[in-house]
Amino acid sequence: MTLAPSPNRRRLTLSRFYGGRSLSVQLFLITILPLTALLLAITFGSLALHQKAMRDLVGERDALAVRTAAAAIAGQVRQRANAMRMLALEAQGVEASALLNLLASHDFLHADFDVGLAFFDLSGKMEAASRDLAVWGSFSPIIQAIGNEMVESGDALRILPSQVNHPFSNQRLVVILYLTPDDQRIAAGAFSAASLASSLLNVHTADGRQSSFILVDQEGKTIYRLGYLFSEEDLQRHAGLTESLRGESGVTFQRVGKSEHVIAYSPVETLGWGLISEEAWEMLDTPLLRATQAAPLVLVPALLLAVIALWFAARQIIRPLQELETKAAQLAAGDFYSITTPVGGIAEIRHLQNEMIQMAQQVKAAQQSLHHYIGAITSAQEDERRRLARELHDDTIQALIALKQRVQIARLRSSVERSTQDRAEESAPQDSFQSFAEIADLTEQTIENLRRLTRALRPIYLEELGLVAALKMLAQETSQVAGLRVSFNCQGDERRLDAPVELALYRIAQEALNNVARHAQAASASVNLTFTPQSIRLVVEDDGVGFRLPHNPSEFAAVGHYGLLGLQERAELIGAKLKIESAPGQGTRLEINL
Repeated sequence: MTLAPSPNRRRLTLSRFYGGRSLSVQLFLITILPLTALLLAITFGSLALHQKAMRDLVGERDALAVRTAAAAIAGQVRQRANAMRMLALEAQGVEASALLNLLASHDFLHADFDVGLAFFDLSGKMEAASRDLAVWGSFSPIIQAIGNEMVESGDALRILPSQVNHPFSNQRLVVILYLTPDDQRIAAGAFSAASLASSLLNVHTADGRQSSFILVDQEGKTIYRLGYLFSEEDLQRHAGLTESLRGESGVTFQRVGKSEHVIAYSPVETLGWGLISEEAWEMLDTPLLRATQAAPLVLVPALLLAVIALWFAARQIIRPLQELETKAAQLAAGDFYSITTPVGGIAEIRHLQNEMIQMAQQVKAAQQSLHHYIGAITSAQEDERRRLARELHDDTIQALIALKQRVQIARLRSSVERSTQDRAEESAPQDSFQSFAEIADLTEQTIENLRRLTRALRPIYLEELGLVAALKMLAQETSQVAGLRVSFNCQGDERRLDAPVELALYRIAQEALNNVARHAQAASASVNLTFTPQSIRLVVEDDGVGFRLPHNPSEFAAVGHYGLLGLQERAELIGAKLKIESAPGQGTRLEINL
């Protein structure tokens, strides 16, 4: 005989079936679909970010390259100027007939001065030249005028970066003139500006491409051109031209057709020239590099599996661990019962919770034993304080009182002797009389200090008059000794408490006021005691600098707040709750609820 399934069993099966389908749909709509969209956004967003980063990188690279090239051109000119200086020093006092031999001995300079070297007198007459005499002869008028200016101004060096062209090829030349120390002769060297720029700018990239460079003089005329991106008719309006001639350096971007060009510019110091580079930065972003940006798309299947694993981990591992962490924090705060509530999860988490429950039980037992031990120590301390206070009061203070009386008797005798001595010997008894007065005052001050110490060790007002009177006297004494305004307020119907409770509350207030006086830098403090039929509340507040309070009382000892730890232990011994509120610059509030 076949049994028909029960209606409850049939509903449970359908619920599981539709529930599983609903979970799949929800997982797809809530988790997988958004994460997939996020992956696509990251993929194409990273491509855009990559292109922006590549654009900025090319701009920084070109700006650095242009500044470096401009500095190299200026450095080459300075180096050649130094060479001309050495040549002028050697030419001083040399006969004109020996100048040609001097130039021949410096043939190693011909690599830098491709037009040649020459010597002129101040009248512009050429005395010797290493190369084409006709070229140097055409420079005579210019050198004559500039030589006279150099003598009048006292300038030994003059660089002509743009005034001189080659007489036959019309090529721009740079002429360096150096006056000999005796102001009788000028050493001259000339070289092609284009050859100097070509040797420094003709650098190819790793894939064989070449950036475009243009070197212009002070008037914006082209000295040297490399590449194909510059056009002569648009040069005067080209970005970076005016800025470089003004002595500025930087980089800018300009849309040219369908591409964007990066334009870097920099001045050439000493010469007053400007150097500009231009390059289409997209040429560096190869198709292979762009294709690699879409590589995260292959992670979509792995993403799906990871989402499922993440969902399982969140449900069976992460959430139970978070709950267990919360309960562990409550356990650290002293709540030994919250850890017993099951958190579920995988077997390892359940085993961990069981171990923590056993540990909590052991800690609770150890804490109870520790409380008994601390209570015994505290009781012994109070007994010792009472014994010490009695000894100070019965022995030390009485001895000081007797000493004070003897000092007063000696003082009277000194006064009698003073009246019977001769007036010429009056100074010695006067000094003795003053010393007796100082000893009497010091003895009185010592007696008062010892009495205050005995009151701190054994609060007589607490034993005889109760907590309210003792706290009121404590506030007054703290005001007098520490120079701190301390007010005391009592609310509710006053009543006597058990002696251990009153002593613990008094010691807590005493320690709190001591901390205020020593560390708080406060101007005022208050002690408030409130009696209600169900409870007693003691509050000590100050307006001092405050401090950074640990999150958990268990951290008091670790950060050095042993005083707070002692207050916590005293409160727990009488079954009270201690609450401390403080922050840097906001004072401190200590509250005891019993």
